[in-house]
Order: sequence, then C-alpha cells, then structure tokens
Amino acid sequence: MTMTATASAATQASPYLSINNVEVIYDHVILVLKGVSLQVEKGSIVALLGANGAGKSTTLKSISNLLRAERGDVTKGSIEFKGNRIDQMTPNDLVRRGVIQVMEGRHCFGHLTIEENLLTGSYTRKDKGEIAANLDKVYNYFPRLKTRRTSQAAYTSGGEQQMCAIGRALMANPSVVLLDEPSMGLAPQIVEEVFEIVKDLNQKEKVTFLLAE
Repeated sequence: MTMTATASAATQASPYLSINNVEVIYDHVILVLKGVSLQVEKGSIVALLGANGAGKSTTLKSISNLLRAERGDVTKGSIEFKGNRIDQMTPNDLVRRGVIQVMEGRHCFGHLTIEENLLTGSYTRKDKGEIAANLDKVYNYFPRLKTRRTSQAAYTSGGEQQMCAIGRALMANPSVVLLDEPSMGLAPQIVEEVFEIVKDLNQKEKVTFLLAE
C-alpha cells in the first residue's frame, strides 16, 4: 500500500509540520503505518494521495492524536509542529495550538443547527467579540451556511455539512487544517466549490492544509 504527498508552492524552506519515520499500531498488534515521513511547509496545501486502506486517515489522526480514541498509538518516530514535538499532546492541546482535523464523513451534530455546530468549534475561545468575528468570517466564505444557519444539520445536504465541518474548524483560528476526504460523496460541482474555498482560505487567511484524498 502506498501514499503520495504532493504540495503547492511553500512560503519558507524549513518544515512547519513534519512527520518523521512514524509507525502506528492498533490494539497493540495491528501494524497500520510503517516508516511514514512527510513535511508540510507553512502556507502550503499538501495533498496526501492513496487508495482506500493505504493509511491516509491514520496519518492525519496520528498528527491530531485522535488515534487513541480508536485504540491506536504512534509507537515509533516523531511528529513536530513549529519545531516542537506534538505526538504526545492531547487533541485539546493541539486545537489550542492551531492544529485541527476535519474528519472524514463530516461528523456534524445532526440535532444541532448549522450555527450551533459552528459555535462548537469555538470552545477554546473566550473572547465573545472574536467568536462573533469568526462566525461572520465563516459566513463570508460559506454564504450558503448563513442561509441555512437555523436548519438542523441532519436535514442539510452533504455539501452543506462539509462546509459546516470546515467552518467549524475555522472557528478555532487554525494554523493547520487536516482535511480528510473532503470530496467524499459530493457532486463534482460541490467538490469544486469546496476546493475553491480551501484555496481562498489558504491564500487570504494563510491557513496551511494537509488533505487526504
């Protein structure tokens, strides 16, 4: 099983986020990743490409440290962000540092409205003015969400839920967004719209993206 990383032009030579010879094991016995290394430059968009089962999602979860929720663990290698080891940090600590994952399958809270879903992304923020400004920014990038802000997420389209999941990540002022299978189950026109927004966020908000497809 193989994966390939491709990147857009970066803004600096030294790695912003680096994965160094990482090995991941589930349930103490199932080897899922072995010897995976990649670098993500600040201000870049890096695409991690591979077939189903190649380990793309596991690679992203090893960075966000969501592996432990699935009885997985990084058993070898290291992961660094801005020159500091992060592979032993909690997901909560990583969110506060600006490393945020948008999960495969969106994972919106179906019983909450779109706006309530977005506000869950601001739980690490205390400044009400900042939260309101971030919400306005999300609605500026995703005007469809503003129209649907009072709708329960369960009754919105797959594309709207994907936009909501990305918008929820933006509410936390991310430096790096780990975007897992953003085009899954979406119509080609919606996929194009989502990726145009990702490009705008990268260029205008200086958000670095590592995405798996």
